[in-house]
Amino acid sequence: MTAAPTPTYYWEDFAAGSVREFGGTLVNKDDVIRFASEFDPQPFHLDEDAARASLFGGLAASGWHTCAMVMRMMCDAYLLDSASLGSPGLEKLQWLKPVYPGDVLRVRMTILESRPMNSKPHVGLIRSQWEAIARRRDGREDVVLQMEGWGMFRRRNPGEAGPAA
Repeated sequence: MTAAPTPTYYWEDFAAGSVREFGGTLVNKDDVIRFASEFDPQPFHLDEDAARASLFGGLAASGWHTCAMVMRMMCDAYLLDSASLGSPGLEKLQWLKPVYPGDVLRVRMTILESRPMNSKPHVGLIRSQWEAIARRRDGREDVVLQMEGWGMFRRRNPGEAGPAA
């Protein structure tokens, strides 16, 4: 059995006020339809004619699909190379604007708060805001999703105060 690699990122690497941008996922029409077919089969996610007649004006990705794409970008950017211990949940989730095939999504993560966990001193908590930003085919950019929630990370140095704000 091979030992797990040493993580690059621990709780100490997520200082309050820090901002990271990552990603660059192209939203694919076939993926939008495939996700919706399985998880959110509303007509405006599945059928272009129905979508044109909807408030969206065209085929739009499910908000849950957008969340899944953001999660994948988070995993690729830092979570899979971190001492992540999961999350106790989200406090806020907003789908601000539709996401369309052809959009390119990226994520901006802002660390809002960072503190040790009182009951488990080897664990640090971070509260983050994630914004998904869509670059449209015409070049403009829109914030299309905003989430806030907590992450739990193993501490590199459990006896120390933690990251500087």
